[in-house]
Amino acid sequence: MKIHMTSVFVDDQAAALRFYTEILGFVKKHDVPVGEADRWLTVVSPEEPGGTELLLEPVGHPAARTYRDALVADGIPLARFAVGDVKAEYERLRGHGVRFTQEPLEMGPVVTAVFDDTCGNLIQIATEA
Repeated sequence: MKIHMTSVFVDDQAAALRFYTEILGFVKKHDVPVGEADRWLTVVSPEEPGGTELLLEPVGHPAARTYRDALVADGIPLARFAVGDVKAEYERLRGHGVRFTQEPLEMGPVVTAVFDDTCGNLIQIATEA
């Protein structure tokens, strides 16, 4: 068994696609219309185009919005992405105007930072030594 897909709840799929591709560097994998306004919209890492997909899922259901907003209010990231060097990625993303809620923090063998994805979520990046 392996993880094939996971999702983040987003307010605006078009804005989320721009952020996740143009700023974070992911690549669009699927973009299929579903219903009147929604899309089955996934992105993947360019390093693993056949790897785990991230679904940019509309936050239409009230329970999803409540869950996501509660995590943000408590400062808890919805997802964690692996990067080669948190400090370098932090500087790169800040150069693109990304707002961090946690600067790089060393915790034993792990370095983490947390940013606002502009789509309603907090995302953690991490490097394990």
